Amino acid sequence: MGVTVWRHKLSAVFHYRFQVNGKRIQRSTRLRLRAPAEDLAAKEYANALIIANGGQPIPTLREMFDQWTVLRAPVASCHHRRSVDVVRRLHLYDLGDKPLNLLTTETIESARNRHLETHAPSTVNHWLRVIKLVVNWAVAREILPRLPWKVKMMKVQKKPRSIMPMQVVTVWLAEVDAAASNKSMGTAIRMMFGAGLREAEAAGARWEWMDWERGTYTPGETKGREAVPVPLPAWLLEHLAPLRKDSGLIAPRADGNRFGSGFARRVIHIANQKSSVNGITPHRLRGSFATLLLEAGATLRTVQEVMRHKSPLTTMEYIESNMETVVAAQQRIAEKTGMLRRESGAMQQSELSET
Repeated sequence: MGVTVWRHKLSAVFHYRFQVNGKRIQRSTRLRLRAPAEDLAAKEYANALIIANGGQPIPTLREMFDQWTVLRAPVASCHHRRSVDVVRRLHLYDLGDKPLNLLTTETIESARNRHLETHAPSTVNHWLRVIKLVVNWAVAREILPRLPWKVKMMKVQKKPRSIMPMQVVTVWLAEVDAAASNKSMGTAIRMMFGAGLREAEAAGARWEWMDWERGTYTPGETKGREAVPVPLPAWLLEHLAPLRKDSGLIAPRADGNRFGSGFARRVIHIANQKSSVNGITPHRLRGSFATLLLEAGATLRTVQEVMRHKSPLTTMEYIESNMETVVAAQQRIAEKTGMLRRESGAMQQSELSET
């Protein structure tokens, strides 16, 4: 993507070429100096894009963000809208007033480096994803032929994330109930842990989507618009049975309305402190659900389906390694290879010699 400018071998005059809507344009600038030749090529490229866009000027990045907010935000998730809005208001830097076709690798890298001065690399990668999201939307609307830059994500050291310890689940849920302002909050959190629901999906869970005969729940409002039945464990069905209704929210607020965004965070934080559990969040409840399913023998394809992910790579991002299963596997390997018996015998002989 973009304009290529080069000096002709024979005439020493600079030429340029670019593509717009699949059509290649290549001409001479008739100039012998690179800087004015590049300026001319950029103007010709912008004119070609305007013509291809039906005579409309190419919008700036800020205008594209504004259009996305009007047209796409109403059908995007709350988290998605929030991410785009924060970048639009606070982090466009010098990019905001540039037409989309003038966004280059250099300009994006320069803005990224400014963002890196005050933000962690993982946050900078998220910033770049949001910028790409909006400009790729312009590509989809045929305002641009393709993304006008190539900037790689920064390498980030992955930090281990928490998994709900199985031995404290009962105690932890009891602390959730004690900290919750009403019983519905505990029910919603159980839906996150037992069925892998996202926080917003648990808040919007409805009785109409329960299949009591099959023991499944099919989320009717999901991030990816999927409708995949999720089997519910027996303990969760037992919890829901006394609350059973024909319709309505499964876990409503005291006034009957649904909980808002972030409703479970305070309660989960208190339960973590009371039960000495670290790092569990609404999102890590979903990650624990995926990890524990895989460890219990479910295939990655099955976990992907109940997590409602379009790609197994997304599912893998949720799954953490459980060191307890590694230790158990090492124990089985030692038993099969005879190493465990040898080491036990050596320890016994050492103990006898000491006595």
